Amino acid sequence: MPLLPVMDITYLREHQLIIFEAVSGSRAYGTDLPHSDTDLKGVFILPERDFYGLDYVPQVANASNDEVFYELRRFVELLLKNNPTALEILGSPPDCIRYQHPLFAAFRPENFLSRLCRQTFAEYAVAQIRKAKGLNKKINNPEPPARKSVLDFCYVTVGAGAVPVDKWLERTGVGAAQCGLANVPHLTDLYALFVDPDPAGPLGYRGLLRDEATSNDVQLSAVPKGEVPAAYLSFNRNGYSTYCRVYKEYWDWVARRNVERYENTVQHGKNYDAKNMLHVFRLLRTALEIATTGQLHVRRPDREFLLQIRRGTFEYDYLVAEAEALVEQVDAAFATSPLPDAPNPAAATELLRRVRKQFYASAPGSSMG
Repeated sequence: MPLLPVMDITYLREHQLIIFEAVSGSRAYGTDLPHSDTDLKGVFILPERDFYGLDYVPQVANASNDEVFYELRRFVELLLKNNPTALEILGSPPDCIRYQHPLFAAFRPENFLSRLCRQTFAEYAVAQIRKAKGLNKKINNPEPPARKSVLDFCYVTVGAGAVPVDKWLERTGVGAAQCGLANVPHLTDLYALFVDPDPAGPLGYRGLLRDEATSNDVQLSAVPKGEVPAAYLSFNRNGYSTYCRVYKEYWDWVARRNVERYENTVQHGKNYDAKNMLHVFRLLRTALEIATTGQLHVRRPDREFLLQIRRGTFEYDYLVAEAEALVEQVDAAFATSPLPDAPNPAAATELLRRVRKQFYASAPGSSMG
């Protein structure tokens, strides 16, 4: 049984299955810099035999994912959801279009724009604002590499107050290994602290922790009957758990972060990801234009403002406040927009069927496998 051909971008080109191809991303928005990558997006139609077979292919991309082509059905599905990427393909600036099949002209942005754009454009922007706040917090509140231990969250009662356990040990001259802890009934995370006066430890106390580097809880000891506690120890378990989560998130972020973008963030000194914030305003302003004019402007008329953001011209707090105010404007604009609540699925389905039939009828090689 012959092997099926690999459905990749080379195959699509060789068999003339691509019906639309355009430069996308920053070069389409007009916010590109000399070193910007050239991304490609497009639409293809599966060969007729493959379309009616079992192995439907919704999209094809290259290894770096900077060239992505959607099969026509998947493309229409995305348009009906008002997916920004799909709509931006339809709104590609003329100078970015590398190829357009005559049949593709039947797809126009105004036939798909709806109030769903409030969610797809603005909600994504709101998520990016949250991401920017998280990045700002990480940059301004770095976690030291040395991880804190449970003992950093333990306090010992002294009179009517409490001191960190390490300070208490230092003041009293007691070693941690001389200590033993026992639960105090009915009181969560409060322990009676006993001290063996002999550093050699004849009472057999186990210390405060099993291992300071790895323990996630205090260690209890068997306490001989009649022993009197020297003090009481409180373990701030919630504080320790929160610290562990923040510590892990920070160092996971350090491991994953884009080094070049992070260095640019530090270089402009404003402590935010400038490219991220650029997209926040691009998406929100695009959404506002859709709501008020019913038109999609991929090539940004506010290019200079967006590039100022990318250069780190503005302060972080100013951009966040402006973005949040813009979100309110977008919400208000969509509330009164004459756009339909959603695209017309029946009309889109009919268009999809008509274009596919015409393509198969006019393309001699479209039935190949």
